Amino acid sequence: MNAMIRSTLAAVVACALPVSAALAGGETPAPEGAEVYFVTPKDGEVVSAPVTVVFGLRGMGVAPAGTEKENTGHHHLLIDRPPLGEGEDGADELSYGLPSDENHIHFGGGQTETTLDLAPGEHTLQLVMGDYGHVPHSTPIVSEVITIKVE
Repeated sequence: MNAMIRSTLAAVVACALPVSAALAGGETPAPEGAEVYFVTPKDGEVVSAPVTVVFGLRGMGVAPAGTEKENTGHHHLLIDRPPLGEGEDGADELSYGLPSDENHIHFGGGQTETTLDLAPGEHTLQLVMGDYGHVPHSTPIVSEVITIKVE
């Protein structure tokens, strides 16, 4: 295969990779195969306020913020904002840690669920694991973005 075909093929393959595969996080290594997900609510679900959100995790443990222990982290919930790594501050949050505000909820105590008082309407949610310092792992461990409707 000549060099031109190889470079074209490489460009096509790179464009076909999922966006999440291109994300780079902080320095803490992610355990291979680790996965964070929503137990409840499910994508597309219609719910009533207050909304109970239960976090699921496979392949790693939960430890409070500030605990530097291999293969652990703690949950962060992104509400009504672009997926991790996207948007105005996306690059910064991957390298320097997640902010703490109404769109970025920290669960530094090791919590695995929460109750939210969301206004009626559609809302997006995404879970992100952070290391001891609230920085996403070197391969970020993120859930799919789900959309729920609060009635």
